Amino acid sequence: GSGANGASGSNSAISGTGLTTITSAGGGGGGRDTVAGVNGGSGGGGGGEGGSGGTAGSGNTPSTSPSQGNNGGTGGANAPAYGAGGGGGSGAVGQNGSTSKSGNGGAGTASSITGSSVTRAGGGGGGNYSDSGAVGGSGGGGTDTFGSGSGGAGTANTGGGGSGSKGSETAGAGGKGVIILSMPDANYSGTTTGSPTVATGVSGKTVLTFTGDGYYTT
Repeated sequence: GSGANGASGSNSAISGTGLTTITSAGGGGGGRDTVAGVNGGSGGGGGGEGGSGGTAGSGNTPSTSPSQGNNGGTGGANAPAYGAGGGGGSGAVGQNGSTSKSGNGGAGTASSITGSSVTRAGGGGGGNYSDSGAVGGSGGGGTDTFGSGSGGAGTANTGGGGSGSKGSETAGAGGKGVIILSMPDANYSGTTTGSPTVATGVSGKTVLTFTGDGYYTT
């Protein structure tokens, strides 16, 4: 087909003197046709159109803990529906597609670093050739709905995976990552660049959220 894999989300990273560089991986793009999903912080689901389903894109599971992702599901192999696989989430693998149903995206992981519980890095739901697409996993996974054309994208700044496409349509893009720093209010220097979101007094802590390039100087 003429479609294309979804683009993966870009990584976010923090580095500095005396600090080990930390990278938050963007989500993997979804697969199309019989093509595998793309590796990433959450693996993209495999495409589901053709004589055999696309294979799953694996999640990026670095040696450091916690892991940033899980595998995407494999696309369905045969007619009539050719269900695409769901994208992997940070908390669970994506479901496999089948002949009648596309796979749901894997769930993300909840964190309360910002003061309230927020779930991020969910997997994208798989598209379906002749039926409704599956839902994205909690935490920013892209959802694909039959008749919408391209697969749904992962939510920006969550690292959520893109959904697999139906037919030869373009699969969903992975969501960009995010960097969040938390420190006691008394330790916050007030010196930043790149316009991060700054929240003070979060249970006695200052929380910096970077969704783009920037610096924090202690």
